[in-house]
Amino acid sequence: MRFGVLGPLSVWDADGRPVRVPELKVRALLADLLVHEGRPVSADRLVDDLWGEEPPGNPANTLQTKVSQLRRALGRDGRDLVVFQQGGYALHTDEIDALRFAGLLDRARASAEPRTKAGLLSDALALWRGPAYGGFRDEGFAYAAATRLDEQRLTALEERAEARLALGDHSQLADELGELVAGHPLRERLRAAHMHALYRSGRQSEALAGYTELRERLADELGLDPGPELAGLYQAILRQEPALASVPAPATSAARPRTNLPVPLTDLVGRQDAVDEVRALLGASRLVTLTGPGGVGKTLLALAAATGLDFPDGAWLVELGGTTGSVAEVVAAELGIRDEPDARPGAPPAEAPRRLADALRGREMLLVLDNCEHLVEPVAVLVDLLLRTAAGLRVLVTSQESLAIPGEVLYPVAPLDPSAAVRLFTARSGPGLTPDSGSMPWIEAICRRLDGLPLALELAAARVRVLGVRGVAERLDDRFRLLATARRGLPDRQQTLRAMIDWSWEQLTEPQRTALCALAVHPGGCTLEAAEAVGVDLDVVDQLVNRSVLVADPPRYRLLESIAAYCLERLEADDRAFRLRDEFYIGLAERARPHLYGHAQREWLRRLDDEAVNLRSVTGSRRLAEALAWYWYLRGRHGEGHRYLAAVSEGSALEAGFAMLVGARRAEVKEFPDARSRWFVAHAYLHLGDVAAAEPLLARALADFRALDDRWGEAAALAGRAKQAMFQGDLATAERSGTESLAIFTDLGDRWGRLQASDMLGYLAEVTGDHERAGRLHGEGLRIAEDLRLWTDVSYRLSSLGRIALLTGDLARSREFHERGMRLAAEQSNPFAEDFARVGLGLVARRAGGLDTAERLFQESLDWNRRLEADYGVPFYGMTLILAELGFIAEQRGDAAPARALHAEGLAAAREVGDPRSVALAYEGLAGVAVLEGAAEEALRLLREAAALRESVGAPLPPAESGDVDRIRAALGAGGIVR
Repeated sequence: MRFGVLGPLSVWDADGRPVRVPELKVRALLADLLVHEGRPVSADRLVDDLWGEEPPGNPANTLQTKVSQLRRALGRDGRDLVVFQQGGYALHTDEIDALRFAGLLDRARASAEPRTKAGLLSDALALWRGPAYGGFRDEGFAYAAATRLDEQRLTALEERAEARLALGDHSQLADELGELVAGHPLRERLRAAHMHALYRSGRQSEALAGYTELRERLADELGLDPGPELAGLYQAILRQEPALASVPAPATSAARPRTNLPVPLTDLVGRQDAVDEVRALLGASRLVTLTGPGGVGKTLLALAAATGLDFPDGAWLVELGGTTGSVAEVVAAELGIRDEPDARPGAPPAEAPRRLADALRGREMLLVLDNCEHLVEPVAVLVDLLLRTAAGLRVLVTSQESLAIPGEVLYPVAPLDPSAAVRLFTARSGPGLTPDSGSMPWIEAICRRLDGLPLALELAAARVRVLGVRGVAERLDDRFRLLATARRGLPDRQQTLRAMIDWSWEQLTEPQRTALCALAVHPGGCTLEAAEAVGVDLDVVDQLVNRSVLVADPPRYRLLESIAAYCLERLEADDRAFRLRDEFYIGLAERARPHLYGHAQREWLRRLDDEAVNLRSVTGSRRLAEALAWYWYLRGRHGEGHRYLAAVSEGSALEAGFAMLVGARRAEVKEFPDARSRWFVAHAYLHLGDVAAAEPLLARALADFRALDDRWGEAAALAGRAKQAMFQGDLATAERSGTESLAIFTDLGDRWGRLQASDMLGYLAEVTGDHERAGRLHGEGLRIAEDLRLWTDVSYRLSSLGRIALLTGDLARSREFHERGMRLAAEQSNPFAEDFARVGLGLVARRAGGLDTAERLFQESLDWNRRLEADYGVPFYGMTLILAELGFIAEQRGDAAPARALHAEGLAAAREVGDPRSVALAYEGLAGVAVLEGAAEEALRLLREAAALRESVGAPLPPAESGDVDRIRAALGAGGIVR
């Protein structure tokens, strides 16, 4: 049971469904208990809070009745939640959104990294659904708590703004903070953030005006002056100090990380020359492979070399140890490239490697592929394709064997030299070992005997505390004499490492060996919870960490590849550990499932991301497929989802929906197990623009959701209906359904849902000329999309903000937003989003008078849209605008014949799509042609018909979009016909 006070008082069950708490006094009782956050409240205090100066006749009995009603409303856990103890009544739970808000604030403030800080603050702020303790905030018992929470929210907004400024996100903040500053005009920290954002966006006069306004308000209302920090910022802006503009705007999105390289847990000893050599090789060659036996230190060397290199698009690590399935999909997922192919009928979907290559085509980056020896062939094929496609790509590989493809440069990683080996062994042995004349001969003997292999040295060092260096050296001599013949035929250094692992294994107790093997079945490492699920408790985990056979990187633990492989050799294929592992990850996915539809969406997405390798190790489970389907969708892993579902439930509604998303096929689904699967198929149809197929499915799903009181489903279906209505030009239905959907999704805390609803409402506001509302909705959508790493949606929102900047006359900002959106779309290999941005850049160019540039951009879009039309058999909805723009360009140049042909084609396409606004646009274009031809009456008739069409759908031409019509009317004015 979860409780919400960051907005109207709310209760949700474990599956996220609202729990109704009847009767005002019962809800007031709950609010009072929540205010005290688990502390007991006396009966007298509760009576006074609830009834004040008009208590009931029998206060104690009446209060007890209200307590009983509250317990009943909370279901079978009511008695455990609402308890009577010494001191009074208490609500025993930590599942309160205000507590989670406080925890996220603490984590954000503990982070020094702006991107992490901004993300955590966004998580915290997303919990808010309205003013705190809505419905009870003016009650005496809640006022102080509500006021405190509201202040904390404002502070969090200020802190997030500062973190986003540090990331270069000033263009968006300049607009976003304006409304917040207007509502809280005397908050100096907020004003400072806004001034910074305005100045960095090239709006210096507005930044200075903001300071002047604050200074006058403070003087008039409080008799004060701005603080020294804000006054200093004002002076710095006047002087245009370079430090104020030190953070450049991001190339795409400020939330998009430039690297995922981990911070090393230990120092790299004795490898500086090797690091320099590898960096030099990467400067001269595009593919470098570090080879050598297991345990020689290839991974640490690769990470150290990569960390010191600067690439415009960053350095990225993809850990392939334990990976099964498509290497390209694993790489794409790590790079945040969504698997969203052009699901076009008649055109076979591009394979994952090709989509990945297209996404990397324009990037300058380093890709580190680690532990490739078990996937040499598929890795070689993929790397060859990537290098041939992406000229700015460098690849650093670690493997026990080469990829053997053209252009590969091999760097054999040698063992440590004697001096470095001694330093490593001494460092890993702990502070108790001091090299001196007595110990040094033994240390040198150990390092020599272990061939300078780092992993072998670390395993041996773990024994020093118990055996001392002499004891370790003597036992190593015995061990190697025994193994000299037993392992004949293996390379010397492989014998060395194997012998060292054998020895470490023999030093373990039987429970420790069993535990180590159980941990080895988790190919992606594991949490303590996962370890316990396969029978390994915390004490044994600590013991294995202390013996250096298990690496601790809390909250996760992992085995090195060599040790994991050694353990897996000892397990039968049907070992109980595999079954326990599978049960745990299936259960984790099922636990995560309801949370992916509410407030904890981002948290559980990240948790499932962390377990991606382990989840892929579970094969053939329909339960897992059904639990992960929504995760696969949200993360854009459509191909992975489709393949898994096809293997375990081919022909099911979920499988059919994913099949459409990947462009595999459009199948008639005969049976729907529930309303959500019916909605998902309708959602897939809308994704393809097939309104006719989606409409009856959406209508049935919406009715079912309402009958079941499934509020998430109802909101999702309403968002779909809003999108459907926009396709059909029914703006009233789009507004009504979108508004209702947004309200429900906001109450549920589902950010993905809010994004869908706000997208439609933002576009609708743009159409009706409410640019302020459109900008606010697109800005909110951009933040949500960034938080959820929905990079294709981020591209669309950036371009949408570019559209608003265009319509409000800010061409420079419009160009910036569109260029960022286009770059991000290219990084995602998403031609739909790329074309949306390209059209926007064409609109900017024409508005600025650059007809040649505009024509080139629109012609590129037209060519692409014609290919879509050939695949679909009907014009794509983008065609009408592009044809109109090209027609206007021809008309502005005085070329009547091509202009008429373009507008006539646009009119035919608009009629086929069935959008009255598009038909009106074509009429307006033809009116311009008529003016060129001297047909004034025809021009006036066409303009009147266009205006009537726009009025018929409640969307008259806004002033910001009337430039062409105004120009045509001006040419008609006073009989001045242009010939």
